[in-house]
Order: sequence, then C-alpha cells, then structure tokens
Amino acid sequence: METSYKGNNKMLTGIVFGVLTYWLFSQSLINVIPEVQKDMGISLGLLNTAISLTGLFCGMFVVAAGGLSDRIGRKKITMLGLVLNIIGSLCLILAHGTILLIIGRIIQGFSAACIMPATLALVKSYFDGADRQRALSYWSFGSWGGGGICSFAGGFISTYLGWRYIFVFSIVITLLSMLLVKEVPESKAKQNNSAKFDFVGMIVFIFVMLALELGITRGEEFGWTSPITLSCLGVVVIGGALFLKIVSSKANGFIDISIFKNKYFTGATVSNLLLNAVAGALIVANTYVQVARGYSSFQSGLLSLGYLVCVLAMIRVGEKLLQKHGPRKPMILSCILVVAGIALMTFTFLPNTMYTILVVIGFTIYGIGLGLYATPSTDTAIDNVPAAKAGEAAGIYKMSSTIGGSMGLAISIAVYSIVEKVGGNLEVAASAGLITNILFTVLAFVAIVSNIPKGHVLKAGQNIVTELKERKAQ
Repeated sequence: METSYKGNNKMLTGIVFGVLTYWLFSQSLINVIPEVQKDMGISLGLLNTAISLTGLFCGMFVVAAGGLSDRIGRKKITMLGLVLNIIGSLCLILAHGTILLIIGRIIQGFSAACIMPATLALVKSYFDGADRQRALSYWSFGSWGGGGICSFAGGFISTYLGWRYIFVFSIVITLLSMLLVKEVPESKAKQNNSAKFDFVGMIVFIFVMLALELGITRGEEFGWTSPITLSCLGVVVIGGALFLKIVSSKANGFIDISIFKNKYFTGATVSNLLLNAVAGALIVANTYVQVARGYSSFQSGLLSLGYLVCVLAMIRVGEKLLQKHGPRKPMILSCILVVAGIALMTFTFLPNTMYTILVVIGFTIYGIGLGLYATPSTDTAIDNVPAAKAGEAAGIYKMSSTIGGSMGLAISIAVYSIVEKVGGNLEVAASAGLITNILFTVLAFVAIVSNIPKGHVLKAGQNIVTELKERKAQ
C-alpha cells in the first residue's frame, strides 16, 4: 500500500507501549506467583500451567499473525492484539477461579502473537535507513528490556496495590498505545487475488509448535524418555517434514521458506534463537544462590540488576556500531561478552562474598553483550527481506525468541537437575547448567560468522554490484 507517511516519535511511542504490554501481562505474573496463589487459592502446578499458556499460544500463532498482517494489514493486526490484551487483562482482573484465569492467559497469548510481529513490520514500513535503526532500538527497549522493566514494575505494583492492578496498568498503557497509533495509515502487501490462504499448512504448523512447546517446557516433568515426551518429539519430526513438503508445493505456502535462502536473515534468526536460550543462565544462577547460598528471591534479583541496566543502556550503542561497522562485528562482540559474563558465574567453588561479586560483574557483562546484539540482529532480520514479507519474517524472528527462551530454560534446568541428582553437588550442578548456556552462545557465534558477511548488510533487492560500487565510492 503506497503512502507518503513517514514514521514519527508519536507512532514509535505507541509501538513501544504496545510491546511493553506483552511483558506486563507475561513477565510480571511470573514474579508474583505467591501473591496470586494465596489470593486465588489454587495449586502451584495449575497456576504455573495457566501462566505458561501465554507463551505457548504466542509461540504457536506468532508466525500466523505475522503472515496475516502482511495480507490484511499490519495496523489492523496491531490493533486486534491491543484489543485482545484489554479483554485478557479484564479476565484476570475479574478472575476468582481458574476458568477466567486460563481464558485470560490464552487471550493474552493471541494478543502477544499479534502485537510483536505486526509492530515490527510497521517499523519496517514507515521508517528508513538510520531512522529505522533508531526505531528498532526503541522497539528493542520494549522487547529486550521489557522483561526486566516489567518485572520490577510488577513487583512494586503488587506490593503496594495488589497483583490485579498490574493488569489495570496494562489496560491503561494499551489504551495509550491505541491512541498514539490511531493515525498511522494501514500497511499491507499487494495480494495476488488467485492465491488462497494456506490453512492446511497453518494447522500442521500449529500442531508441530504445540508438540515442540510441550516437549520443551514439560519434558522434565513428564520425563525426557517418557511416552508423552517421545510422542511430542515424533510429532515435531514427522509433522515438520510434512509441513516442509506442504509449503514447498504451494505458491502461497503458510511460510515462504525461500526467506531462509537469505543468509543475513538466517544468521540473525538462528543466533537470536540461541541467544534467547541463554536466558537459562538467569534461572540457573538465581536458583543456585537461593538454594545453596541462602539468598532471598529479592536478593538474587538484585544480583542481576546490572544486567537490566546494561541491556537498556547498550541498545543505542549497538545501533551506532551497526551504522559504523555493519551487523557482523557488534553481533560477534556480543557473543564474546555473553560468554565472558556467564563464565564468571561458573566459579561456584568460591566463597560467598567473592562469588557474589563475580555474579554481579558477570550479569553486567552479559547484559552489555545482549544490549549490543539487539538492534543489529533485529535490523538484519527484517530490513533484508522483501517488504511484502515483513510481517511473516518478523513473526518467524519473534518465534525464534519464544522457542529459544523456552528451550534454554528447559535444557538449563534439566542439566542442573540431572547433575545434582547424579552427583548431589549443587556447585557442580550450577556450573554445568551455566556451561550449557556458554555452548548456546558459541553456536550463536558460529551462526553469525557462517552467515553474515563482513561489512554492511545487503538490503533486500539490492544488487551486489551496486553494493560494491557504493563501498568503492566511500
């Protein structure tokens, strides 16, 4: 859809507010579990299941929502996601039993699936060049830094007003987001009227994602070799092969797998999956210091405060490095810093004071690394795909974040638990769990080095000869 509209700060603020609503209703609830359980009188297992539903449904439908945003409009899908958040938040505010709680969390999963890729596609549509990279930095404030921001905000709101007020604030921010993006023109791809939507591909994809999420998030509870977990693995392998066959045979497949022929997009998406998996280091370190060293949840949270501050502080620095050096150098540097930060936390044999200092420094370096990575990765992923595929590519990129986070948490906890049970030593178990996250980062490094060439990223449709001439001219 052609328009002379250019993105501005008003639109960008609305988009950031929209992204923050995801973290307010997703991350905040994780940090107030005791209060919710006491208030509602439900079992911890049922509450954890309800909480996980948002991530599960977001992961299943985020690519579908991104693809639909290309077809029917990115602004429409963004607004739909914001409306769904209001409905889901109202369900939680009014919930006094499990039914409304579960319904609200599912609706919020759909909301997140709509908001994340559609807002990213809007940024691609209405910002260009350095302005787009700046806009992506602010989008990353909400996406990468939102978890930490809303974790502290949610704890504060819950302590002084009650946990339900978290969702009152979420509704307020959602309404502000809707007001700020109201005047943004619609953006969607030109459609081939003869092409029908690939419902078969979408259904198969949803079943594969459901099996993958269940296998990853509940594998330890079911047992990694249990019939349920193995069945999930079978569905992922067989269903994944069937899905590839379906989308490859259609001109308008649910996912255009030709996107992955672009090495820039592949490198950014695969490394994004793996660096989101490194979130497992947070839960391993926090669990270890609470169980083995007697820290309270508040004290363990303070250890990672430097992580939150540095992620937010370094996002714009990553943007400047991207503009000066291209995406490869800052993304490689980020992997080196993340490895260094986690490595410091593996010295679990040290006494309390010394280990605490290393953990604080480690989390800080880790946060610097992720902050530097955020904008170069996001820009490389969405700025190098055709405009008609912006929503779909954004959905795939954000799906990699969701899968990566779930995978990292599940594998890290599994390694920690298995080593503890076998050896009975919490120090060794924590080190093993943290080393697992170092391996994730090394694999991310390999994905970056093998896919993203040196120099500035080659934009979608740009001819390599033109690119070389521009470099010589410079």
